[in-house]
Amino acid sequence: MTLVNIKIEGVPYQVENGLTILEAAKACGYEIPSLCAFNHGECNQGSCRVCLVEATGARGLVASCVYPVNEGMEIRISSPAATQARRRSVELLLSNHNQNCQQCDKNGQCELLHVAQITGAREGAFAGVHSETYLDELAPGLIRDTSKCILCGRCIARCSNAHGLGILGFENRGFRTFVAPAENRSFADSPCIQCGQCVNVCPTGALMEHSEIAKVDAALRAGKHVVVQAAPAVRAALGEEFGYPVGTPVTGKMIAAMRRLGFERVYDVNFGADLTIMEEGTELLHRLTEGGVLPMITSCSPGWVNYAEYNYGDLLDHLSSCKSPHQMQGAVIKSYWAEQKGYDPKDVFVVSVMPCVAKKYERQRDVMNVNGIDDVDAVITTRELARMIKRAGIIFNRLPDEEWDGDIMGDYSGAGVIFGVTGGVMEAALRTVYFKLTGKEYGRVVFEEVRGHDAGIREASIDINGTVVNVAIASGMKSAKVLLDEIREGKSKYHFIEIMGCPGGCINGGGQPYIRPVFLPNEDDNILDTYKEKRAQALYSEDERQTVRQSHNNPQIIELYEKFLGEPNSHKAHELLHTTYAAREGFNDVSK
Repeated sequence: MTLVNIKIEGVPYQVENGLTILEAAKACGYEIPSLCAFNHGECNQGSCRVCLVEATGARGLVASCVYPVNEGMEIRISSPAATQARRRSVELLLSNHNQNCQQCDKNGQCELLHVAQITGAREGAFAGVHSETYLDELAPGLIRDTSKCILCGRCIARCSNAHGLGILGFENRGFRTFVAPAENRSFADSPCIQCGQCVNVCPTGALMEHSEIAKVDAALRAGKHVVVQAAPAVRAALGEEFGYPVGTPVTGKMIAAMRRLGFERVYDVNFGADLTIMEEGTELLHRLTEGGVLPMITSCSPGWVNYAEYNYGDLLDHLSSCKSPHQMQGAVIKSYWAEQKGYDPKDVFVVSVMPCVAKKYERQRDVMNVNGIDDVDAVITTRELARMIKRAGIIFNRLPDEEWDGDIMGDYSGAGVIFGVTGGVMEAALRTVYFKLTGKEYGRVVFEEVRGHDAGIREASIDINGTVVNVAIASGMKSAKVLLDEIREGKSKYHFIEIMGCPGGCINGGGQPYIRPVFLPNEDDNILDTYKEKRAQALYSEDERQTVRQSHNNPQIIELYEKFLGEPNSHKAHELLHTTYAAREGFNDVSK
């Protein structure tokens, strides 16, 4: 590593050669106001001019996020010229910004407001005509409001880097520029997979999830039997909304909070995950032994399913026909659970708390119902649950740790817990497939070969009593495309593939709490590199604490099959728990 000598505010430092001024200043203990680095790292175009500083050897002020340090450079952050220029840059952004901060769901996590406060930007410093804006509320999962967009380009970069997609881009030029899908189409009418990764990186409220809190409120007021079910990844991140360190599991307090919000029953989607493994594992065994379509690909991630239907319609037979865990559990709640309680299924309202924005789209799919009754009635994200808890005045850290409701579907295995991590569905399935093929439990329980939170492709060959099963795991569509192209070309060696829409899996879903170092002062500087690992560990730790760690050993799953479903992949199971897919396309212009 080559070091260079620089000065910041007259104080000498040695820093790594090749760093930008912004990065070097951070390493030396200075936080230059900015709207890109240390929050995301994928835009750095220097276009917003919020991070301007003086530097010797430069002509005028420079954008510190893109300007590299060099030997002997002297940097001034707090000079009158630099501080005034940064303030003016923010004031110019505000002059074309919809400043309804009190009504914005991003309030408290808005980076534009944060830098406005730091720089002392004045409201109304520049008055004039606003550029034309567009509001897209057609998609079930996402809202795009260009009146709040600052043209930073983060969303464009994230869509490309995570998925290899170009759904979002800059439209028009100059003052007429805005961010949108091609030809200003709605998210609903573009090949957007609605994963919500763009929402996670947006510094303002220009991109947000489509809230369903009002729908939940209406069901509670109407006296419905409102049942809530929470996905495993939610417990690994919800605490961040209440000041807990990243990756702190808050299962007990989350249950207590949901109970105090007025839900009749509070269930864990881990039960649905165990149910999914029973159905999916059996489906895989049938394909392996009876000559079915291979490789079989998981179908738990609606973002991935959207991508497949848009881009790989010729490979849809490879997808498992299983619904995702929360849809399966919703179907069971509205059939078996309602029957046991003596309720009319039409009076039962199921709310899923998900780390995922695409689940909002998934629940509205035409095939996600049984006899015209939707499996799930509303999906709220981890962030939306936090808003409901705060709105109710609940002091989260003072809540007792409570247990899930235990009637009918209260038990779950460790295998269900790890569904929230990339590789978790694969590992959970292998634990059960191993038992089905050998008649005995896998001694080590854990399949280390398929673990790892990073995006990319992992592969392994598992020898199960002489049967070699070749598996692969991918998260993010950029990685998935490699495996799918191999299948299309007839070159795939795999029997089973797990694909997750979001890089890192559900722990990094588009509905999870934002990771913004500027709003996480008690976290390490490298939190952007470690948050997925910390959230993943919260789930792996819960798996290790479970007495039952295989889905097929969950006693209530066994009881459900004995009393209601018959056996995995039975006619009744297919009616309630399986679905179909179809290639699709279609576009409209939201500006008309």
